[in-house]
Amino acid sequence: MRKLLARLSYWRNVDRLGPDIPTTHFKLYFKEMGRKLCILKFNSFDVDAEFRPGAYAIACSKISIGKRVVIRPTTMLFAEPIYEGGYIYIEDDVLIGSGVHVYTTNHNYKDPNTLIINQGSTVKDVTLKKGCWIGANAIILPGITIGENSVVAAGSIVTRDVPDKVVVAGNPAKIIKEIIEK
Repeated sequence: MRKLLARLSYWRNVDRLGPDIPTTHFKLYFKEMGRKLCILKFNSFDVDAEFRPGAYAIACSKISIGKRVVIRPTTMLFAEPIYEGGYIYIEDDVLIGSGVHVYTTNHNYKDPNTLIINQGSTVKDVTLKKGCWIGANAIILPGITIGENSVVAAGSIVTRDVPDKVVVAGNPAKIIKEIIEK
């Protein structure tokens, strides 16, 4: 019984959301209950934003989600839960496809004589600027800023900052088109 109570307490207080946390995850199926939960959990969460069932957020207290942003199922927002830094900033009107992964931490691996697990991590913030669109199953690595009104094509892996008003695609993602006003 004590283990069950400890598990329930952990689920209620942990700084994350996702299907692996059943005592809070079910609330995401009910719009108003889910909104209240997200406002409580995230660093900031606009009342017009949505965090849908099936999505994951690690270190919610380091994630800010702006107006009219929808976090779709199987998306993973992985802010840094332990070390300083590692915030995720999602500005207003950002479109995020299903299965997008955003990471703020990467393992160090420069010393070939030391196990990677013992080399620590590098932690950097990620920013998705106003109006950008991240296609389904894209991966955004630590330290990346996606520019305003830019597009990351589905399945791309973003290893460098993306300027405003461009389309990037591939692995690693490269600029394939500028978005030009007509």
